[in-house]
Amino acid sequence: MRFRLPSSRFVALSAAGLAAGGAVAGVGMALAGRAAWNYMRATDLRGQVVLITGASRGLGFAMAQEFAALGCRLVICARKEDELEWAAEDLRRRGPGVLAIRCDVANRDDVNKMVEQATAHFGGIDVLVNNAGVIAVGPIECQSIEDFEEAMNVMFWGVVYPTLAVLPQMRARRSGRIANITSIGGKISVPHLVPYGCAKFAAVGFSEGLAAELAKDNIKVTTVVPGLMRTGSHVNAEFKGDNRAEFTWFSLGAATPVTAIGARRAARSIVAAVRRGTPEVILGVPANIAARVHGIFPGATISALGLVNRWMPGTGSFDKSRHSGAESENAISRSFVTKLGRDAGRELHQYPAQRVAG
Repeated sequence: MRFRLPSSRFVALSAAGLAAGGAVAGVGMALAGRAAWNYMRATDLRGQVVLITGASRGLGFAMAQEFAALGCRLVICARKEDELEWAAEDLRRRGPGVLAIRCDVANRDDVNKMVEQATAHFGGIDVLVNNAGVIAVGPIECQSIEDFEEAMNVMFWGVVYPTLAVLPQMRARRSGRIANITSIGGKISVPHLVPYGCAKFAAVGFSEGLAAELAKDNIKVTTVVPGLMRTGSHVNAEFKGDNRAEFTWFSLGAATPVTAIGARRAARSIVAAVRRGTPEVILGVPANIAARVHGIFPGATISALGLVNRWMPGTGSFDKSRHSGAESENAISRSFVTKLGRDAGRELHQYPAQRVAG
């Protein structure tokens, strides 16, 4: 029997197969190694004190539940005392200690008093999560100076005030963690959300600069950049101009699995990033893609958004008055398409008891 050398094509294919297999194995090993590294460097937060702003409902409430499950002691704040107490009752069944404080984060005196009270109660604050936010959706013609001022007061100064209030004790201990919940709107400013985008851009700048400055003090700062999330918060957002049409597109975007990440998944990702001290985390596939594309082709994304804006609701009567999401409901927003968003809203206390229907 004559021995034949393998053909050159066979050798090439075999080499390619081995190379591809090796690449897949290498990627698998790299991912496994990264997961192991992230697990090892994650800090055990059991017993630590976590202050979360805007924690009576939505993402803030979901994060509070996640921290409670880790054995953290919680300080939660919000502006509405009745909603805050409802959240506190739920959290007290889950964790070792909960202190609820009514606070307007746009008010510096309120914030300083809250931090003093929390420190006196628990002995210190180990983790700060700046989460409070407001949103007014509508075209620029319907936005007022007051809309810009409110957005900046809550989502920029409402991040700065708590941070500066807790920093002295964190620096004294040379330890601490801060998470600033910004938005993909802080990376890409989109039509009909300009005041919101301005405040979120400012918060991203503050958070990134803070992370660089505080690294020497062993204080980890995480900039959280969520895309749309299924928190049910659209019913408590406010809408201007053609409010029903604005609510329709906003509620659709915040309700489907394709466009919005689930609140529980987002909360778990944020808590994991805080434990690891990750400098930045972008939540959701659409947000990750948008942030990266805009970073490389900013002009193209702005032009694309300009085209999108042509299809968005008009100003209607140029009415600058605000209407809540609950007041702007319509047949589409009540349909099966937005069911996941409504379910999330019920679970995360977006609907007061008397409005839970449908």
